[in-house]
Amino acid sequence: MRAAGILVTLVINVLAVVLRGSAQAPVPAPPPAPVLQPVAFSHNVHAGVAQLPCAMCHPNPDPGERMALPPAALCLQCHASVKADSPEIVKLTTLTTGGREVPWARVYEIPTYVFFSHRAHLEAGGTCADCHGPVAERDVLAREGDVTMAGCMNCHTTKGASLDCGLCHQPYGE
Repeated sequence: MRAAGILVTLVINVLAVVLRGSAQAPVPAPPPAPVLQPVAFSHNVHAGVAQLPCAMCHPNPDPGERMALPPAALCLQCHASVKADSPEIVKLTTLTTGGREVPWARVYEIPTYVFFSHRAHLEAGGTCADCHGPVAERDVLAREGDVTMAGCMNCHTTKGASLDCGLCHQPYGE
C-alpha cells in the first residue's frame, strides 16, 4: 500500500514538471537573417533620417503590381557629390559603369500563383510597413513582414478587406 502511495506521488510530481514546462512562454524566434546586398544601403539613413518617401526610389510603374528598384543613376544624382568618395559609393559607381544596374538581392518575393498589386494596396490606405515591417528603421533589410497567406488573411481580416480566394488566386483549372 505504501509503495502505491509513493508511485502515485511520483507520477503526480512528474506530471506537474511536464505540464509546468509546457506552460512556459514559447521561445521567441530568432531575428531574420539580413539579406546581403552588393552595395551596402541604409534605409534608416535614407527613409528614416532623411525622410525620403519610399516611392522616390521605388516607383510603381503600370500596371502597378510591383514596386521598382531604383536605377543607379537615381542614387548618383545625390551621391555624385554627397559622400562620393565613400567605399560603398565608389563600389556603386564601379558596378554601374557602362550602364549596368546594381544586381540587388530580393528580400521579398511573392509566389507566381498569387496576384498582388502594390498599387491597389497603397490606394486602399496600406503602407509599406504593413507588409515589409519598419524598413525606415533598418540599416540592413531582412524579411520581417509576414507575406504568407496566413499573414495576408490576418491583415485583410484586421482591415475589413475581402477574403475572397479569387481576389488573390486564379481559379483552379484556368
